[in-house]
Amino acid sequence: MKRVIGLMSGTSLDGVDGALVTTDGEAVIAQLASAYRAYSAEERAILQAAVDAALTWGFSGPRPDFTDAEAVLTCAHSDVVGDLLGDVMLLKDEVDLIGFHGQTVIHRAPDHGRKGETLQIGSGAALANATGLPVIYDFRSADMQAGGHGAPLVPLYHQALVQGSALKGPVAIVNIGGVANVTWVPETGDPIAFDTGPGNGLIDAWCLDQSGKPYDEGGELAARGQADLAVLEQLLAHPYFAKHPPKSLDRWDFSLDPVRGMSTENGAATLVEFTAKSIAEALNAVGQTRQVFITGGGRRNPYLMQRLSARLGFEVQPVEARGWDGDLMEAAAFAWLAARVERGLPTSLPSTTGCAAPVCGGRRAEPA
Repeated sequence: MKRVIGLMSGTSLDGVDGALVTTDGEAVIAQLASAYRAYSAEERAILQAAVDAALTWGFSGPRPDFTDAEAVLTCAHSDVVGDLLGDVMLLKDEVDLIGFHGQTVIHRAPDHGRKGETLQIGSGAALANATGLPVIYDFRSADMQAGGHGAPLVPLYHQALVQGSALKGPVAIVNIGGVANVTWVPETGDPIAFDTGPGNGLIDAWCLDQSGKPYDEGGELAARGQADLAVLEQLLAHPYFAKHPPKSLDRWDFSLDPVRGMSTENGAATLVEFTAKSIAEALNAVGQTRQVFITGGGRRNPYLMQRLSARLGFEVQPVEARGWDGDLMEAAAFAWLAARVERGLPTSLPSTTGCAAPVCGGRRAEPA
């Protein structure tokens, strides 16, 4: 059994989540501490500039210089490690490992025989030196080299949570982050996972564009609006939805163009309906269950939860209904995945990412 710190910085660029857990990479034993470190406005601007540079680059030509962004990431992530150790009064020698996801700046899924590519910036070596602890990082590249999508990577952790609870399958766990993804955990056998479509990313971008606010707090903006069904159908005509899983998305694969010219409220309502309907259709396609648990920031949007429940015909629940922490699920998952990498256990399966065979992804960096 190891004490492992997991660190996650999502595509919303809001900050770093950290979780300290004890695990063997199979069972999820206990969460010992949690911490969050928000990015300053200046730090967020530097990270957004890195995303913009990566999207312009598009894996073609010289790689952009991400030095400034990686310095921000090292500083913020090492701060969270320090906070976690301080909370439980542990010395760094009493922690075994860090699982460091890094910051996704661009993701391109496999297509027609072409392997996919992904980039999570952040130096594992720099973080190891800053914290004095070994770091497992670059979790996605090996899966993509094996023909997989490199995403989603949390489904095996979801399965471990379900198997450690009193739940009987099939159970669906939906993560509504920048994009949304589903993990379908059957009674027996391997989980099925894929990105379902947009999550909060378009809604957040619309709110920022229209009101200067980074998200629709409480879903109040969308609740005052009326979804435009013709625009909704235009959004759902995106070719991604015709693809069969496994499949994956970049947050920036969808555009706000279809809702341009709408009122702020109606645009927000239409984008909420887009997220809700695409998730519901994905769940209905993969199989029947009335056990659907929501994690990620989307579970904090009551209007989105209401619309998803209406689309499915039953009430979905936040993962807290099972005693799980939706704010820290991904950070805890990367701690768990780091422990698996140490043991040479799979971090992805053909049914979760489309890799040719189970893959143990991740590289290790030692402090100098």
